[in-house]
Amino acid sequence: MKRIGFLSFGHWGPVQGSRTRTARHALLQGIELAVAAEELGIDGAFFRVHHFARQQASPFPLLAAAAARTSRIELGTAVIDMRYENPLYMAEEAAATDLISGGRLQLGISRGSPEPARNGAGAFGYVPRNGETDADMARRHAEEFRRAIAGAGVVEADPRYAGGATGLLPVQPRSEGLPERIWWGAGTRKTAVWAAEQGMNLMSSTLLTEDTGVPFHELQAEQIAMFRGAWAAAGHGHEPRVSVSRSVLPLADDEDRQYFGLSALREGRDQVGALDGTLSRFGKSYIGEPDVIAQELAADTAVQAADTLLLTVPNQLGVEYNAKLLGNIARHVAPALGWAPVRA
Repeated sequence: MKRIGFLSFGHWGPVQGSRTRTARHALLQGIELAVAAEELGIDGAFFRVHHFARQQASPFPLLAAAAARTSRIELGTAVIDMRYENPLYMAEEAAATDLISGGRLQLGISRGSPEPARNGAGAFGYVPRNGETDADMARRHAEEFRRAIAGAGVVEADPRYAGGATGLLPVQPRSEGLPERIWWGAGTRKTAVWAAEQGMNLMSSTLLTEDTGVPFHELQAEQIAMFRGAWAAAGHGHEPRVSVSRSVLPLADDEDRQYFGLSALREGRDQVGALDGTLSRFGKSYIGEPDVIAQELAADTAVQAADTLLLTVPNQLGVEYNAKLLGNIARHVAPALGWAPVRA
């Protein structure tokens, strides 16, 4: 395990016990947690993107603000739903944010997940073309976005206003290296193979939208192996990265036990259920004494196969609690996975 980052879902709302009662609270605390994580030696600060819900929906202002407050930590998304995105405008925003960060952006993108809106992308003005599915449209948007950040010409120049230039103009600005830092959020083994063929890194969460009857971590390890095999067969010129997400909650003191002691009894095993009509497998949470969950994570075959572990955090409990949580993981859990903190 080379890198560890946190993944915040950015929940906010005026509920009992919440320290993110408004969207402003959630956004500003996301920035502060990135700062605190960098001081702890954590490698990444990642944020989920979700529309029409009390979560973070517009990632680039948040990422740019966090970039301006930090100097080393990676900043990313997990994931941007490409059904909603204007590929060229997103290319401009992504490049500008990456330049502000000094090349630290790690963008997770995907076809999207179930959401509150019946046709949210349509409300944003994006509908599939004839013969396309929503997934096809998301992949088309992703392809256009990746071509744009790689510097491809996308629109005919007008010589009158382009200094006499002719041909196709690329979007500006452009940030070198960003094309190799795009990840695809894959929910199946087949999609992971497709991502490898396209030359995108693999981002795999605590949910797989398929089930073969084996434990979640074994199915996910198979997904990773198929991704790496497809990457090698494609002959890409650089090494891929693979991340997996886990809910890791060490019970190090009475406060931890008060919040999550009962959850250890309910969430300590995989769950299988239907999602959008598909049988899906949800990975278990790791909740318990730090030395015990360190041993369990060391035996998690998918965690061992990945190079990056994203830790989902209970962001509504505030920056102070989540910094303590990340610190306990960094000191008492992650070393058993072969990880060591990065210091400035």
